[in-house]
Amino acid sequence: MSNKKPNILFIMADQMAAPVLPFYNDSIVKTPHLSKLAKEGVVFDSAYCNSPLCAPSRYVLMSGQLPTRIGAYDNAAEFAADIPTYPHYLRRAGYRTALTGKMHFCGPDQLHGFEERLTSDVYPADYGWFPDWENSEPRPTWYHNMSSVTQAGPCVRSNQLDFDDEVIFQAERYLYDHARSSDSRPFCLTVSMTHPHDPYTIPQYYWDKYRSEDINLPSIEIAPEDQDPHSQRLRGVYDIEKQEISEQQIRNARQAYYGAISYVDDQIGKVLKVLKETGLEDNTIIVFSGDHGDMLGERGLWYKMSWFEWSARVPMIIHAPKHFTPHRVSESVSTMDLLPTFVELANEGQPASYANPIDGRSLLPHLQEKGGHDEVIGEYMGEGAIAPLFMIRRGHYKYVCSQPDPDQLFNLQQDPNELTNLAKDPAYAVQLAEFAKEAAERWDVEVITEDVLLSQKRRRMVADALKQGKNTPWDHQPFVDASTQYMRNTIDLDDLEKRARFPQVS
Repeated sequence: MSNKKPNILFIMADQMAAPVLPFYNDSIVKTPHLSKLAKEGVVFDSAYCNSPLCAPSRYVLMSGQLPTRIGAYDNAAEFAADIPTYPHYLRRAGYRTALTGKMHFCGPDQLHGFEERLTSDVYPADYGWFPDWENSEPRPTWYHNMSSVTQAGPCVRSNQLDFDDEVIFQAERYLYDHARSSDSRPFCLTVSMTHPHDPYTIPQYYWDKYRSEDINLPSIEIAPEDQDPHSQRLRGVYDIEKQEISEQQIRNARQAYYGAISYVDDQIGKVLKVLKETGLEDNTIIVFSGDHGDMLGERGLWYKMSWFEWSARVPMIIHAPKHFTPHRVSESVSTMDLLPTFVELANEGQPASYANPIDGRSLLPHLQEKGGHDEVIGEYMGEGAIAPLFMIRRGHYKYVCSQPDPDQLFNLQQDPNELTNLAKDPAYAVQLAEFAKEAAERWDVEVITEDVLLSQKRRRMVADALKQGKNTPWDHQPFVDASTQYMRNTIDLDDLEKRARFPQVS
């Protein structure tokens, strides 16, 4: 590490399935900028989220703590203001911290340690999207449905394009302003796009990057009656049985999704261009990851909410060729490990002290090719679950358990498509017993279930109460002081032009 603390640029994509990316598999998806980062950086081949749903995954990533430790149960769980996050730790280490884009914070605190938040969020900040384990019928109207697939195709504009175009504009402006600023602090800028999250629609330019006849159909088909109980419940969540889904609609959804990934890649290219133009490139560590994947029709499933690979695996690249030799990491890690990694990078490799127990583990040993951990712990309590759903990924194995459902055990080295549940095989009885024993010792299911139910009840009551009378929203409202922008009579003209021009002319 250099004597000058490195800047950190953390780029996130929403719902990006690692298996479709060309630096993980043979794929037609076009990602020249990400592929270049992968070639020059450290690529994690077995990276996972710790809860395959937007808000819980992001809370875990922000805090380095598992969902049950911080109450990150679903997409309407509050992220408490007293939970330290990587922006808190980095601010204390002397960093400027800023967020442009999505983070899906629920609750009144919409900053969580970020010194600046440059956009609003694409998702609501209230408690409206809570599941109700005590009343699973009727199906809530805010659940995913299959319209994202049946209506997939090109568009001129969309809600998500409006959002991500602003996200990238603000990221570019932030970097230009940083380069022109007298603030000597390093920055940690988080750029969080909502693509390629459904709905599966993208402008014609990106749609036309792919031909329908080249789009592969899902490689794994499992009849609904042969699905595991959680997968059957997920199919009910998005009402898949109410309509026939044609092969062409599946191809359309995948074509739009691939186009959305290429859109994300182009936006990343814009940000990287600014880094280069401003001379910030050499001392900036670039981290790219996602919050979860997308099943994209594999196994007859869509979206996320599952521990199967397409849903739970995420891309992860750490690009810092001046610090770390490009290589690939085969051990299993998770986005929960990013907080201690950021903190150690900011402290230039020195051990950090934390305000509370951290469940994540630093990726620095992996980056330095000095070994490192090979374990992911997962917890899911969101849509489709009727009880806590846990996952342990270690070595070649993935173990999934939930009290109402049969256990699942897969050897991903021998069975990467997770087609053979070894929990039913007497030859693996020892491994199954060891995982089951560990799960029983790690999780008190009755206590966790009771806490989830109480959390749902509290939020259900508060959400209903806040609908009555005057509404005071929690959504972040970005503020811009126009009196200090561009040309104003309070600023000398020559001084203004000198400060705004980059690079400055003597």
